[in-house]
Amino acid sequence: MGVDIGGSHITAALVDLETKQILPKTWLRKHVDAHAEANAIIESWAELIINVFSHLKSGDKKIGIGIPGPLNYDTGVSFIKNQDKYDNLYGLNLKDLLSNKIEIPADHIRLMNDAASFLQGETFGGAGAHYDSAIGLTLGTGLGSSWYKKGVAHDADRWNHSFKDSIAEDYLSTRWFVQRYFQLSGKKVTDVKTLVSTAQSNPYIEQLFEEFGTNLAAFLNMFIAIENPEAVILGGNIAQSFFLFEDALRVGLQPQYRTIPILKAKLGEEAVLVGASSLWRENILT
Repeated sequence: MGVDIGGSHITAALVDLETKQILPKTWLRKHVDAHAEANAIIESWAELIINVFSHLKSGDKKIGIGIPGPLNYDTGVSFIKNQDKYDNLYGLNLKDLLSNKIEIPADHIRLMNDAASFLQGETFGGAGAHYDSAIGLTLGTGLGSSWYKKGVAHDADRWNHSFKDSIAEDYLSTRWFVQRYFQLSGKKVTDVKTLVSTAQSNPYIEQLFEEFGTNLAAFLNMFIAIENPEAVILGGNIAQSFFLFEDALRVGLQPQYRTIPILKAKLGEEAVLVGASSLWRENILT
């Protein structure tokens, strides 16, 4: 099973690791109160996981979970604090708590950072399946970053790296679009999807997305220099507007990087589920 735990939800599904696809009709998602007491949070997670496992007719129950940190992903201890989510899990062992509720061994649960799970899924069965190394960005309400080599993806944790006059996430997330659009037009929007829907008639859209593409290129120039990937994979809601910033992005890349494929993620919300479940592929963790 692949599980995606976010700041306000949990999603889970059974995944066929041979076909690299989610099994039909096993996908479940529900809201989670991230400010609840620890037992209530674990109960909520466990309830959905048990429901998904009801579709499993036979075989060992094994789980891969993509979840934001900070955590000790090997032991399962949470260090999430002061992030307006899951504070009550601080210092607790999530593997042990879940295993008790679900009634499976703790060593049948594996954890992975959610940004890394996204790239793991895309390289396992999505846009990056034919590459031996890659970097990934999830562009949305926040900035997720990851790198992939030798069959395993890792969190790059570059959201708060120094960038221009602030940090990278301030320029490569929804809030940049909201703030910059207000500066240009004097009008308020809440998301990028709204902006994209007005692309044909809005006089500010071309400049807005060109600036974003230039910012993203500057960030990628640094990221690529460090990781030397074969491909770059872009996911998250903002990546759906790739056609609006692709040209500016490619122009802004340093000449030696312009031949590196820049790919839009294929799996969408399934990426984290496929990536987390693929932790049980024998060739990944041997």
